[in-house]
Amino acid sequence: MTETKGFLGHTTVGTNNLDAASDFYDKIFAVFGAGRVLVQPGRAVYYGLRAPEFGVISPFNGQRANVGNGGMVALQADSRSQVRDVHALALKLGGTDEGAPGMRTADPDGSYCAYFRDPEGNKFLVFRVGPEDTAVSA
Repeated sequence: MTETKGFLGHTTVGTNNLDAASDFYDKIFAVFGAGRVLVQPGRAVYYGLRAPEFGVISPFNGQRANVGNGGMVALQADSRSQVRDVHALALKLGGTDEGAPGMRTADPDGSYCAYFRDPEGNKFLVFRVGPEDTAVSA
């Protein structure tokens, strides 16, 4: 694994069914060009482009995973169409709608967002800030 700098090493959500959860995230993160970067069989699957950035894990304490109130993972899209595609895919894969794709500000180049929950109830935001479908600069 490549050494990276930054303040965030990774984000995780809990699961009570690692196989089903990793199948869901394999498809969601493929839209962003991300895939599995680390697998701990029976415990965790981490996704990213270079280093573990997002993980779905079975709780290490052996207790049942549950959703934290107020917690959310935000996924930055390259376009508004990608926001719509990810939201639709999440719902197709068994997720639930928490806010349909649309503008969240009066600024026409502002925040275009959609919200969903994965099949276990973890909340996600997919967002694009900027014009309709201009790629986000790195």
